[in-house]
Formats: sequence, C-alpha cells, structure tokens
Amino acid sequence: METGFFLLFLLAFCYSVHNIFSATTDLITTNQFIIDGETIVSSGGTFELGFFSPSGSAKRYIGIWYKQILPHVQTVVWVANRENPLTNTSSVVLKVTRPGILALLNDKNETIWSTNTSRSVQNPIAVLLDSGNLVVKDANDDNPEDFLWQSFHFPTDTHLPDMKLGKNFRTGHEVYLSSWKNDNDPAPGEYTRNIDPTGYPQVLTKRGTSVSNRIGPWNGLRWSGAPIPLLKQSRIYTFQFIFNENEVYYIFSLINFSSVLSRIVLTSNGDIQRFMWVDQTKRWNIHYKLPADNCDTYRLCGVYGSCDIDNEPICGCLEKFVPKYPQQWEKGDWTEGCVRRTPLDCNREHVFLKYSGIKLPDTKYSQYDKTMTLEGCREVCSKNCSCTAYSSLDISNGDKGCLIWFGELIDIRKLSERGQDIFIKMDSSEQESEAGSKKKKAKILAVSFSLLMATILLSLILLLYKRKKKKLKLREDFELPLFPLSTITRATNNFSLNKKIGEGGFGPVYKGVLEEGQEIAVKKLSRTSMQGLDEFKNEVTYIAKLQHRNLVRLLGCCIQGEEKMLIYEYMPNKSLDSYIFDQTKSKLLDWPKRLHIINGIARGLLYLHQDSQLRIIHRDLKASNVLLDIEMNPKISDFGMARSVTGNEMGAKTHNVVGTHGYMSPEYAVDGIFSVKSDVFSFGVLVLEIVSCKKNRGFVHQDHNLNLLGHAWKLYKDNRSLELVDEQLADSCNISQILRSIQVGLLCVQQHPDDRPSMFSVVQMLANECPLPNAKEPGFFMERNIFDKEKLGSQTRSSKNEFTITLLDPR
Repeated sequence: METGFFLLFLLAFCYSVHNIFSATTDLITTNQFIIDGETIVSSGGTFELGFFSPSGSAKRYIGIWYKQILPHVQTVVWVANRENPLTNTSSVVLKVTRPGILALLNDKNETIWSTNTSRSVQNPIAVLLDSGNLVVKDANDDNPEDFLWQSFHFPTDTHLPDMKLGKNFRTGHEVYLSSWKNDNDPAPGEYTRNIDPTGYPQVLTKRGTSVSNRIGPWNGLRWSGAPIPLLKQSRIYTFQFIFNENEVYYIFSLINFSSVLSRIVLTSNGDIQRFMWVDQTKRWNIHYKLPADNCDTYRLCGVYGSCDIDNEPICGCLEKFVPKYPQQWEKGDWTEGCVRRTPLDCNREHVFLKYSGIKLPDTKYSQYDKTMTLEGCREVCSKNCSCTAYSSLDISNGDKGCLIWFGELIDIRKLSERGQDIFIKMDSSEQESEAGSKKKKAKILAVSFSLLMATILLSLILLLYKRKKKKLKLREDFELPLFPLSTITRATNNFSLNKKIGEGGFGPVYKGVLEEGQEIAVKKLSRTSMQGLDEFKNEVTYIAKLQHRNLVRLLGCCIQGEEKMLIYEYMPNKSLDSYIFDQTKSKLLDWPKRLHIINGIARGLLYLHQDSQLRIIHRDLKASNVLLDIEMNPKISDFGMARSVTGNEMGAKTHNVVGTHGYMSPEYAVDGIFSVKSDVFSFGVLVLEIVSCKKNRGFVHQDHNLNLLGHAWKLYKDNRSLELVDEQLADSCNISQILRSIQVGLLCVQQHPDDRPSMFSVVQMLANECPLPNAKEPGFFMERNIFDKEKLGSQTRSSKNEFTITLLDPR
C-alpha cells in the first residue's frame, strides 16, 4: 500500500516538474517533450510555440505566435502540420528524436509531421529563437551554418525579420511564402510568393502557376515598381537584396528589434501586407499593401501597354506604339496590348528611344551583365536581332551594369519620379529631331534621285535584255552575287564525278574550291527535275533573305543558259545524321557538343519563326538537314520545302503534304495543316534522336512496337528517362541537363499543337533551370506493325531530298 502511494506521488511530482519546466524553457530535448496545453517560449519572450486552433475551428495545429501580444490577439506566424490537422490531441507529443528529428507523434508512435535532416548528431535539441526561428541543432553547436533544420527555411504565409526569401543555387532549396487557404484554415492556399531567378531575379506573387503581380527587378536601391514606403530605407527597418553565384534572396531587418514588431504576410486573397504592431492601440497597422492599385495587376495593359493610375482609362500604349486591336482597346479590353507604330526590321537601320519614369518590364526573358557599361549594353542589344530593349542594372551610384530584354515587353506602368529609364529598339524613322529631320529630307532627296536614275537605267537594261528577263529575275529580286559559269566549272573540275557529294530531287551537289581558296558546295538544278525547280525557287526566295549563325549561308547563284545553280558555304563535318546514327562517329559527340548542337538548332528555328524578316516554317527539319561546320556548330539547311506566313499568322493548310516520315507532326501528316508548331514537333523528334542516337522511324525495341517517341514517353512516365540516353555519353553526361533535354523534347512532340511550346519558350527552357511543365502524350503514340510501316506512310509524299549538300554518300 505504501509502495503504491509512493509511486503515485512520484509520478505526480514528475508531471508537475514537467509542466513547470515546459512553461519556462525555450527548447525541446530528447528527454523533454510538449503536449497540448504546454508551450516553449523564446529566451527574450517574443515568440511562443505550442498547440493552437484558428478562430472558428476545432482543429489543432503546432504553431508559433507572438508571445508579447498574446493577451490582445493571437498572431500565428508559422504552422508545422498545416496539411495534417489534429482532431484529437490526447497522447500526441512534440519531441526530438535521434539523429536530430523534431516530430509530432501520436500514441502509436506514428509520425503526423516531422522535420528532415541529412546528417546526425549525438545530442539534438529544438530551440525557439527570439527571431521566431525554430531550429534543430546539436546542443553544443550554435553555428547557424550547422543547423540540422530551421523553420525559416520552410515558412508558411509570414516573412519575419532576418528570414531569407529566395533560393540557394548550391543546394537548390527555395524559401517562399505560401498563403493560408482562408483565415480559419492554415492549409496551403492558392497563392505563393517567391523570388524567380529566371532571367534577372524578381519577386512574383502567383496564383497557381499564373503570375498575379510583381514589383519589378532590383535596381540597387529598391524594387523597380516598389510602393512609396519601400522607396528608401526606413527608420524602423532596413532591407537588402543579395544576388551572387551561390544564392539570391531578399531580407529585411529591424533596427530596434526589442521595441518593434513587424511582419510581411501573404494573405489568402493574394495580397502582400506589411504589418506594424502599435502598442498604444494594441492592434496591427498596415504599413503598405500590394497590389497598391489596379496598375499592380500583372500584364493588365498587355505587351507594350503602360498603366497610369492617374489616367482614364488607366491603360495606354507607350509613345510611338498603337493598340494592336483598336476596337477591342476602345471597349476596355487591353489584353492584346500594343504594337510599334512603325514595324521594326532589325536588319534595317534602327535606334533606341528613351522612355523615362516607368516600372521596368517583366525580366523573365532577359539577360544581364554586372560589369558592362550602358553604352556597351546598347551595342550588344543593337547587334542581337532578338533584343528589344536595355536598361541600367544598378542605379545606386550612377548607371552601372546592363539589363537587356528579349521578345515583347510586358507589365509596364508609369511611376514618374519613382520610375526608371529604359531604351527600346525602334525603327530609325521614329527618331524625331530637327537635325534628324533635315538629314531625313536630304536622304529622301538623295534616294529619290538615285531611284530616278536607277529607274532610267533599269528601263534601258530591260529594253536591251527583254528576252533574258526571267533569267535575271533572281539577281534583281534578291541581289544575290552572280557567279560566272566558268568560275564554277573550274572550282568543280568541270563537275567531275570525284567532286560529286550527293544527289536529290533537284539534281546533283558538288564540292568546289574557288580560286582564292574558299570551299563551296554547288547545288546544280537538273534540267529534267520539276520538283528541283520548285525547291530552287524556294531556296532563293527564303534563304537569300536570312542571316543567322545557325542557318547555312547562301553565297550566290549561277544562271547561264539552261544552267541554274546555288552556291553555298561548304560544311566540312557533313550532316548531323552522319554522326548520331553511326556507332563509331557518334563517339566523337560528347554531351557538351550535343547540347551545343541542340541549342544551336533551337536558336536557328527561333530566328525563322520570330526574328527573321519573314516568318518561315521549314517543314522538313531532320538530322540530315542539319549541317556541321568545322567547329561543330549546327546550321539548318535545305529550304526547298519551306513556306512563309505573314503578319500574325502562325501557319496554313496545304493539299500537297511534303516532308519526311518520322519528323512530320500529326496535324500536318494527316490534315495538311502546317505551322510553327509542326517545326517544333520536328525539333522535338530531333532532340530525342540526338540524346539516344536512335532514329524515330525504324526504331525497334524487344518489349514493344512503339516508335522512338512512344518509347521515350513510356520511360518518362515510369521515371526511367535515363534509359533512353546513348550509353556512349556515360563519361560526359550531365544528368540534369540530359533529363531536361528529354523533357523539352517530349513537350515539343505532344499530340496537340497548342500544348507544344514556342521556340522562344524552348530556348528559354534549355538555357535556364526553371521548372518544366509535365509532358502530355506524344503524337503518333501507338503500337504499329514494324513490317507495314512503309505501307502506312505511303499516302504522304516524303521529301525526295533525303541527303544534305555535304554528304559524301548519297542516301
């Protein structure tokens, strides 16, 4: 009896000591845990951790709140088990276990919520710091770099002082805010807020995957579109933006931490609010709020549209821009934005016009250089056809660094004195000045006189050579250099058989050497080839107007009598298919070279689709139509099947389907509908062939009768994409780059054209580490009888030009 009484007394005493200790300590040890009703308090008494229920809810959570203001209002700043609420907390404990895990356990010792760690320590503890950061660490190690885990790395909806919001490039870990579902439910809501490192870093608020608002890039002093309270350092808090090769983050700190309480919250409706605690009124005051007005709504005014909250309507076009669709614009529909009043042709003379006092556009598709001058920035942008604008990267001490944009400019607003300068590429005719006007008049007179003289001279030539009008038409229209037949005859040793390097539907191709030593490839039109005549005209029509480092260069033509020839630069490394489909030569292409080739082809296609004078759809992109120069730079060739579309058109329909089986998109092969997205499909096939060294058409696998696309998709769905990779890449592969390339390839070959990315997006996805969307089922994803594949494809006319102009062996 006495023994039993003593045991009961001992248990009661231990429980009493446990309660007293829990109420006063700031830590949890392997021997110390807390249950519902108990808390730990930070050493300075600012924060408290324990079980709580949101207002109007019976569910229980582990959270951290302000201890100092608890008698007035419970302000929760962090929640542990936000996705696993408790309805019954009896026998539920929060404890630390070895090797260093903080866990919420039920009576069956099952984990409801826990932290993680990559290493173990002998004496782990969890400590609530006075910053509001809950950390798990070794009891004898106070170095923050050695913490096993910390809540500041996994915030919920609240950004506290000294918390880094951003991304660690070394570990890949990202710290971002996630809103509550609603005021009574801390489960993750629709909105997130993070620093997006794509292009030049910027802070974005997203609803799902769609951007809701942004405050512009960092300019050395502040965010470009920051509200007035963020224009300068406050007497209450300071803020910093850190961006280097290791990490990017935004942090704010309180100047007098002990007397000021401040926090930034991402609300359940997507607003960003900075709160300051006012002790006199015992309430939180809103210091600032984002969005501050309607102009903070992301891309409200569309591309090249500028939002001005003091105007009515608030959306207008930048100066020298006009609404893309005026009728929609007048109705208040600004989504399609604006276009240049004078269309820009970057191959003609252009200027940069200065626009002042604006919030800098979205920097997702941008590049930067921290050391370049503004003048250097201008030169770089001027030489790059895809570059549309530039600005200073840092204005904290004069103009420093360079920030350049590619593609259309999005999400601009007028900020007057708060805004910055940006220089936008425009047609030279838009530069208005008195001196410029005089020069323009003089230039017009000179051009007019020249045109008059040229017209007179041309009339004489036409009268004298009327019978040769058709033969000279190519030279007159496209200003191609005209090679004498004698020059080409000498260069090819009178078209000797040992100089012949291939033959196609248009006729033979020869290698030649000009007298000055330049190597050339001569495509000679056969007199009996009607298809070759069409291809000949097509090549002259399109490639003569195209200039890009990833397109084969047309040097000129030769037209004499019945002879018609095109003269190209010679590619000593032949075509891509001669490498990737050859077991021996494919060893020469390590992964860096293959990635370089993939990127080059992508940039060449982007130029054709977006940046050239004409919007060109190649229609026959394949491995044999990609040539390799002496440095293994890829160059897209053979524009015999190419077609152009005008204005905003992205494609067309034809009854004459041409191309190469295995590379044609479903909508083109079946319905004759071709577009830029059919080129994207061909590019996706090419990427998968480059990675695997397998042909899409003719691919055979022992376990199924799928083509290469189907096989790649099957592996992707099973998270086994690495099995697709050419085994010869084992010594040089970068796994993350290869997996990204495979996923980009699968995104390009999706069944529906609208699901496929544009080549602009493809180039960005290959160049950046941004998350990729999940790929959907590819086109032509079906089992097929490999013995009947020729019959199945016989309804579509294949490209007869099955070889490139530099292949030594005809196919």
